[in-house]
Amino acid sequence: MGKKDYPKEHTESILDEYVIARLSSHGENFEILIKPDAVEKIRGSKEVDLLENMPVDKVFSDSKKGEEVSNEMLNEVFGTVDIEKIASDILDRGDVQITTEQRRKRQDQKRKEIINRIMRNSMNPQTGTPHPPQRIENAMKEAKVHIDPFKPVSLQMEEIVDEIRSLIPLNFKKLSLSVKLRGDLYGKVYGELKNLGSIQNEDWLSDGRWNGIIKIPAGVKEEFFEKLNQLTKGEVEIEVIED
Repeated sequence: MGKKDYPKEHTESILDEYVIARLSSHGENFEILIKPDAVEKIRGSKEVDLLENMPVDKVFSDSKKGEEVSNEMLNEVFGTVDIEKIASDILDRGDVQITTEQRRKRQDQKRKEIINRIMRNSMNPQTGTPHPPQRIENAMKEAKVHIDPFKPVSLQMEEIVDEIRSLIPLNFKKLSLSVKLRGDLYGKVYGELKNLGSIQNEDWLSDGRWNGIIKIPAGVKEEFFEKLNQLTKGEVEIEVIED
């Protein structure tokens, strides 16, 4: 049934890569090992192939000792011995166990991503420039922001921004830019345009140049100008049409 044999001794390397999801029922513990990224995707309402994210297709009473639950007990509690259905039930009704080191690593990773998103998508309305990363991080520390190690960053952003607004001014305004460049440069910069913002409208001018209206987060304005000038060697015309 399993993809590979469970190691005779539970090693730290297993805990580095997987977390324990546990459901307690009928006086018994039911545990599975699963990658933490899969837990996050599930909590973000994404479909996940559970078995692909488990080192073994087994349910344990004690995963650290490798003690498995009998099929009789699985049938009694879950009404099936289908590991994927049981794993889904455990994740839905149970708790995810995480080591201190795993929690620290995931929270640090998410903190950096949150800081980067705030910096790129907002600006200080007093200066018209993005807040430096350290200022955002300091505000998060002062506000004692809690970062959920399994909740997708996109679902944590609004609450975190609300928590730090009283400490640093934030404006999430977007800018609309008109970009004009030679036709032969179009293919070279198109991917970067889509990466930095969203193309609202585009057409070809009578002189053969491409003209696009791009909406970008205010925080990436300087990066946008720098990237396009670098890619075109300065042969680009950029105009802010909504500021």
